[in-house]
Amino acid sequence: MTTNDTDHDRAVRDIPRIFAVRESAHRIHNPFTPQKYATLGEALRLPPGTTALDLGSGSGEMLCTWARDHDLTGTGVDLSETFTRQARARAHELGVADRVRFVHGDAAGYVGPEPVDLAACVGATWIGGGVPGTVELLARSLRPGGTMLIGEPYWRRVPGDQRTAQACGATHVDDFRPLPDLLAQLGSLGYDVVEMVLADQDSWDRYQAAQWLTMRRWLDLNPGDELAGAVREELATGPEQYARTTREHVGWGVFALRARTAG
Repeated sequence: MTTNDTDHDRAVRDIPRIFAVRESAHRIHNPFTPQKYATLGEALRLPPGTTALDLGSGSGEMLCTWARDHDLTGTGVDLSETFTRQARARAHELGVADRVRFVHGDAAGYVGPEPVDLAACVGATWIGGGVPGTVELLARSLRPGGTMLIGEPYWRRVPGDQRTAQACGATHVDDFRPLPDLLAQLGSLGYDVVEMVLADQDSWDRYQAAQWLTMRRWLDLNPGDELAGAVREELATGPEQYARTTREHVGWGVFALRARTAG
């Protein structure tokens, strides 16, 4: 950790604590598996020395494994102090700490000091107020001809009512789009969709179900914590709710974009 990183860490707010508890054992904070990230890295045909910026980098698994497997270099920015610490540890574990750097910071509005070959926001498009704003934000850090990655949920099956949509993590049915509509939206922003890798129900299970064991272990160790009641309620109701709603209705994918050229 550099001195600048430490100073920045002290000034930045953090994510809600319950989220950190829920996913404290996760290396990947979205419904992708290591195999899905490996598939995506291969699909992108990343040349050695590719430079990257990952906004909302979580525990750094994408950057760290791609630095190891594809000789990528880059920077990740994330609001969670816990996840940033885990990302730095993962970089050391994989022997790539000299190639990737992780900053505890607010990715909203973050623009890299130099244009990069690959600019990503995988599952955190709230930083730009949604997909269009996040695409615009990432474009400010992307070199001409570079590749952008957007990770975003979509409806596998559109809910029939507002309550089901909210149980799936949306505030409104219109928050997500069916996959064809999401692809059309990305195209309407002036980009070609040049690749995509989608989560499946098994990778959703690995993301969601792994949280249940983490929460139970946390409860066993912290029964008197002020957060224990909320964690207990989530653990008691979460598995059934997930099976009834998110697992059946929500898809998720990472989409690779390149800006269209004139002509």
